[in-house]
Amino acid sequence: MHESYVTSYLKKSALVLTACGLTLAGTVPAASAAGGADRDDKPPAVMSDVGGARLAKAGTQVRPGGGAPKLPKDLTAKSWIVSDAESGDVLASHNAHWKLPPASTLKMLFADAVLPRFLKSTTHKVVPSDLAGMGAGSSLVGVKEGFTYTVHDLWLGVFLKSGNDAVHVLSAMNGGVPQTVRDMQDHADRLQAHDTHVVSPDGYDMPGQTSSAYDLTLFARAGLHDPDFREYAATARAKFPKEQKKGRTTERFEIQNTNRLLTGDYGISPYKGIAGVKNGNTTHAGATFTGVAERGGRKLLVTVMNPRSTESFAVYKEAARLLDWGFAADGRVTPVGHLVQARTAAPSGEAVPKGDAGPARPAAHAKVAAPGGSSGVGIALAVTGGVLVVLAAVVFLVRRKWPVQRRM
Repeated sequence: MHESYVTSYLKKSALVLTACGLTLAGTVPAASAAGGADRDDKPPAVMSDVGGARLAKAGTQVRPGGGAPKLPKDLTAKSWIVSDAESGDVLASHNAHWKLPPASTLKMLFADAVLPRFLKSTTHKVVPSDLAGMGAGSSLVGVKEGFTYTVHDLWLGVFLKSGNDAVHVLSAMNGGVPQTVRDMQDHADRLQAHDTHVVSPDGYDMPGQTSSAYDLTLFARAGLHDPDFREYAATARAKFPKEQKKGRTTERFEIQNTNRLLTGDYGISPYKGIAGVKNGNTTHAGATFTGVAERGGRKLLVTVMNPRSTESFAVYKEAARLLDWGFAADGRVTPVGHLVQARTAAPSGEAVPKGDAGPARPAAHAKVAAPGGSSGVGIALAVTGGVLVVLAAVVFLVRRKWPVQRRM
C-alpha cells in the first residue's frame, strides 16, 4: 500500500535528475501500471443517484446529439467523469458513483477543509509528534523535525509532491489527524459527496476509505473557488522551503509537480490549457487523477480512477483523451447529470481560520499575467535531459469570482 509518484526519471542518469530539478526524498517502488488489488471486480448494479438518475447506472452514460464526436475507444479506467466546471453539467461518465480507493486525490478534500484556516504566512516549527502515524512508504516532500515552515511551504509540499509529511504537519496545526478527518468528512457531507468515507487525511490506503469520480470532481470544483487552491494546483516547480525571515535561510531544494499533464514527462506532453488539479497512486487504488483545463473560455473537469491499461502514464493519457472529447463535444451532447450544490455553508460564506491566524485572505503570489492582460497564474517549465527538451507553458485564468458555487 505504498503511495508513489516514481516516474521514468528514476531510470535516467543523475545528470537528468538534476537538470529536471527532481528530488529522491520519499520515493518508493511504483505500483503496477494496472494498479489496484481489486482490478477485476465489478461496479455495483445500482449506485448513488446524486446528480441524476443516469449517474446511478453502471457503465458508460452519454447522450450524443448531431455531430457529436464518439467517445475514445481506448478507455480502461474503472470509473471516469467529464463535466463543465462552470455550469456543472456532466457531459459523460462511466461508473461515476463507484466507491473506490481515492489515493492522493483525496488531498483535494483535505485542502478544501483545511486550506482556508491559516494564513499562508503563518509559521510552524515541526515537532516529532507532527510526523507520527504516517503510513510506510508514504510519499514525502522532505519536512524535517526542528525546522520551521510557512503554511505556504507546506501547501506546496501537499500539491506538488503529494507529501504526506506536509499533510500531517498541517493536520497537527488543525488539531490533529482525528479532528482533521472529522473536518474532511463534514465537508464532504456538506458537498453531498456521499460516496466518500475519510479514514486518513492524506489518501493513504486504509480499510474502508473510499471516494468516487463524482465526489472527487466535487472536491476539485469546490477548491477552485479559492485563489490559493488554484495557485498551488497550477504550480509546476517551486523551491522548498522558501527562504525565511529574520536573515535565516533554511535548506532549500527544487520540487516538481507530479501531475504529468502539467509538467510533461518522457513520452507524455503537457496538456494544452491544463491547470491542475491533483493526482494519486497507491497499490490498492491504482492511479487516480482529477484535472481542470480551459480552452476557448470553456473550463472542463475530468476525473479518472484506476485505468487497467499497461501503457505508461495511462491515467493521464486517458484523462487527456476525455478532455479532448469534452472540448470537441461542446454543444453537441445532452448532459447526463450535474454536479450538485453544497447543502449548507458557514454563516459568513467562508471557512473560519483557527487560532490567531486571522482572516483567510486571497492569494498574493500570482505574478504572471495571462495573455490580454487578464490576471492569472502563468507557468513555464523547462525540462532538459540529454537531447530531450520539453517546454510547457500553462496559463489559467484566475478570476476573482469563480462563476460556480462559492466555496464554504
